[in-house]
This record gives sequence, structure tokens and C-alpha cells, in this order.
Amino acid sequence: MSALNLVYYWTDEVLFWGLAGLRGWAVVDCATRKAAAFPAVDKLTKPAWLAILVVSGVLGVFLSPPVGIISLISVIVASVYLADVRPAVREISGGKGR
Repeated sequence: MSALNLVYYWTDEVLFWGLAGLRGWAVVDCATRKAAAFPAVDKLTKPAWLAILVVSGVLGVFLSPPVGIISLISVIVASVYLADVRPAVREISGGKGR
């Protein structure tokens, strides 16, 4: 295996597992938040966010390489949840999950 192939392989692995972790974090965080907090901050309901995150995560992990378009969309979905929805829900919940 040449050095360039080795660099490509490890870059691909790091991206795959890092992005899978990001998606997983979003799903677990959403699953542990109180359902009543989501509508209270004018966001989609908890089941809706959970379904969106799970479906996009499964599609991103199993149907796309780490830099594919489906994976990119999946990462954007998880990032929107973590950057927009999570802080709002966390604030209304007092920083805790259930």
C-alpha cells in the first residue's frame, strides 16, 4: 500500500467515525430531552426531530461515503439540531435531559 493510499484510508476512517459520532450525539441528545420543551421553544416536536435525525443518520452511515451528498445532508441535519434546537431546548429544560 502506498503512502498516499494510506493517508486516504485513514482520512476516510477518521471522517467516517467522527461524523457517525456527531450524528449519534444528536440522536442521543434528542432522545434524552423532555418532549414538552420542543414546542415550548417553537421547534418541531421531539418525535419529529428524533425521526429526522435517525433516518438521516442511518442513510448517512449506510448509504453514503463520508464525503458523499447524503452524508453531507445528514451532517447538516445533525448540526442544525445541535446548534439551533439543542441550546433552546436545553435552556428551557434547565440544562438537563429527562
